[in-house]
Amino acid sequence: MAAEGENVTGEKEKSGDQLSEPGKSESYTLEALVLIKEAQQQHGLRHGDFQRYRSYCSRRIKRIRKSLHFPQGSRNRVTPKKVTPENLTDSRYIQLPLFCAERCWAYAMQLKAEANTELRKRFHMIARLKKAVHYADELGALCESPKCDARTKLECQAYNAWIHGSLRFELEDWEKAMELFTKAKTIYEKLAGAFTEEQQAVYQQRVDEIAPNLRYCAYNIGDESALQDLQKMRVAAGGDQLSSKLDDLLSQTREKQAATLSEVTWRGRTVPVKVETVRLFLLSQTDAEKELEAADTIDSKISIYETLLKQCIDAQQALRDALQEDAGFKAAIRGQPVEGKVSNQHYLYSYLTYLRLKIAIERNLLLIENLRQYLPDRQVEEGRKITKPQDLVRLYDIIIQNLGEIPNLHGVEEDPTLDEEINARVRGYKAFRLFYIARAYASAKKWTEAIALYQRTVDYAKIAVDGYKKIGSKDVQYKMEMQRLTELQGEVSGMTYSCHANSILDATPAASQPSTINTSAERKPLEDRLDEYVEDKSLLGKKPYVANFPPDFEPIPCRPLFFDLALNHVEFPSLDDKLEQAQKKAAGGGLTGFVKGWLWGGGDKK
Repeated sequence: MAAEGENVTGEKEKSGDQLSEPGKSESYTLEALVLIKEAQQQHGLRHGDFQRYRSYCSRRIKRIRKSLHFPQGSRNRVTPKKVTPENLTDSRYIQLPLFCAERCWAYAMQLKAEANTELRKRFHMIARLKKAVHYADELGALCESPKCDARTKLECQAYNAWIHGSLRFELEDWEKAMELFTKAKTIYEKLAGAFTEEQQAVYQQRVDEIAPNLRYCAYNIGDESALQDLQKMRVAAGGDQLSSKLDDLLSQTREKQAATLSEVTWRGRTVPVKVETVRLFLLSQTDAEKELEAADTIDSKISIYETLLKQCIDAQQALRDALQEDAGFKAAIRGQPVEGKVSNQHYLYSYLTYLRLKIAIERNLLLIENLRQYLPDRQVEEGRKITKPQDLVRLYDIIIQNLGEIPNLHGVEEDPTLDEEINARVRGYKAFRLFYIARAYASAKKWTEAIALYQRTVDYAKIAVDGYKKIGSKDVQYKMEMQRLTELQGEVSGMTYSCHANSILDATPAASQPSTINTSAERKPLEDRLDEYVEDKSLLGKKPYVANFPPDFEPIPCRPLFFDLALNHVEFPSLDDKLEQAQKKAAGGGLTGFVKGWLWGGGDKK
């Protein structure tokens, strides 16, 4: 797959440049920044892999030399060849010093990352940057040729200034670095306003990358406000690639402030801070509070907490290495009881552990706040995944577990105030956890279990609120948690009534339960089933089935063809004599007639 990517890139080498046949006097255009940004994004720098990008630059240089028939000697001997304005007959010649400088720069950045653990590699990094500056100078001299157009000259001047500024930045020549970075920034800003929106974004991105370096140089020259500007840039960057660069600059800034931090006080005990990494972390924590107040989105706050959590873990590891000779710390690591008062550095380790747990809890609370926006009862934007109550339950479990570890820290086991605070917070978060467990049961239509859990939620919430009141703390966070618990009790009341009503509906007989219309054959118009409760969602739509239209035909009596008006004036003959004869004949039979009728089947035959 890598080979395919290289071939595709190789085909695109000519797409951004004006190529010409040898011998023709044409101006050449090289979109230097666009070219290298595309190469960086496609070959490793999207994920910070400088080694992969350096290897790609080597392969690309080899392909360009081969396509131009401009080799560096034969198979047996190396004969270096430099590109000069005289042999500039193709715009691809300009790419050779550009990618040579990129290769050296990528190697320097790789060594810079490795120099955190191997300090000798810093000297190698400086040497690679000087080599990149040498190739950038060759690029600048080549682009002074009249064969290159104005855009190419500006691009190469800006790139040359940026490479020189990077070298001066690493050599801590702040004034010269600031001058060079300002020159590069000015050129890129002018180029950004002269082209399309797509290319403008590339130039603006480079301007944004240069801005933190300028503010850091200003800080080292003596501008105290530059640190605040760096912090604002870090907040605005969120979780993008620029944030890691800003983190490095802020850590370098704090190294100079760390000398003033010599001790820290926690729970009434003051201990000295001797490890440099711990000092840097404590300064970062102080600055992070200001950054969190300035952050306006949840994602940016989460990014700050995650960066702070990594720094805390590094500080703990550095302090743990320094405590290898502490007998009490060794016993604590093995799980054995610590006799007597713990040492100052051991107590400092407990404080760092407390801070790590606190940061993790606050980050998880932000994650919960973010997930609550997408619960089923909220208006979720289209395409966004709906949050399940089980996801929130898992986060609350982690918070409760973190809180449970705090009272077991060495040096604070006998602090009754800390125990009361932790117990109140644990019960409060248990109330929230039970609330979302109850919602999960309610979504599964297990109404009895849900009602019982809601009631248990109210009990825990009341105990937690009483605990907060007993503590009487003026901490803003505790007041917010009390307010949330009070709101939770009101929300639980409504949820309980809802579950109770649903349980009554489910307990009704099947005959009285609302039926659901499944097929069109079973459907009846609303006028024919007014005394029945049927769940018919079509009634809420645009074409409700209320009545049959046109109505069905029904049979009705025919109207008479004429009226018999003479009937009222006709006199019928009297039938009294016939009635008397019939009565006498029926009475004359007597018992004999009865027996005769019974034996022979009755009287007269008609």
